[in-house]
Amino acid sequence: MSEEKSFDFSFGSLSPLERRRLRFRNIPIRVVLPNLVTLLALCMGLTAIRFAVDGRFETAVLAVMAAAVLDGLDGRLARALKGTSRFGAELDSLADFVDFGVAPALLLYFWALHEIKDFGWFAALAFAIACALRLARFNVMAENPARPAWHADFFVGMPSPAGAVTALLPLYLHLSAMELPTSKGFVVIYILYVLLIAFLMASPIPHLSGKRVGKISRDLIIPLLFGAGVTLLLLAIYPMEVLTVLSVAYLAAIPFGLRRYNALARAEAEKPKAEDAGLAPPGAA
Repeated sequence: MSEEKSFDFSFGSLSPLERRRLRFRNIPIRVVLPNLVTLLALCMGLTAIRFAVDGRFETAVLAVMAAAVLDGLDGRLARALKGTSRFGAELDSLADFVDFGVAPALLLYFWALHEIKDFGWFAALAFAIACALRLARFNVMAENPARPAWHADFFVGMPSPAGAVTALLPLYLHLSAMELPTSKGFVVIYILYVLLIAFLMASPIPHLSGKRVGKISRDLIIPLLFGAGVTLLLLAIYPMEVLTVLSVAYLAAIPFGLRRYNALARAEAEKPKAEDAGLAPPGAA
């Protein structure tokens, strides 16, 4: 039987009533809710572009941050409700490209990169392309069952939300008490920095994911809640300064993640050698 005959997409063998049921079958609300959160994140990314066009850059930054928070919630909500779906995964990737590839690139271009038009637009395009490649690679690798279990603790390349947050660091510094200028000499530095973040997104450099953090000890609940509360208060009062600190801290953590990944990779490579040595017969070389 040929491959074309093995699949029947016309439902010709089904009655009209059965065909109608397949076409309009009910979808559980637990599947719909995560997709609604994803669409809300997409709206935040598009709204950030709108505010950037209007020159309201601080509001645009906050819209991108809201999209990042919602992006972190939709996947966890889908797993908690057992509402994951292929449709949701594809929608999430498309929304991430707009929220963390297109929106930050346009925001930076409208803010300062346009001062050096060709080079600035090149940097914006490079960032958006790197985000698209990063998301495509993530989708392909997620379907690879041969990956070791410990790989789930790492991202291959900087994740797109982190790329968007860190790429806006020059804008945070401009909007903060430091008030970095937008003269052409500084814009060249901003462009080089954006290209560096684009490289980190497209590169295979591993980054810690934190997705499999275990349960929290009872002794740490109060300090963690206190720290989270203080961080949220500071974020509300000094948003640009806090985002600057978080971006610098994330960039500083990259070497530690790389070192941890290399240590686990070496341990994985030494396992077969240790097993072969243990199975070797007595007296063997």
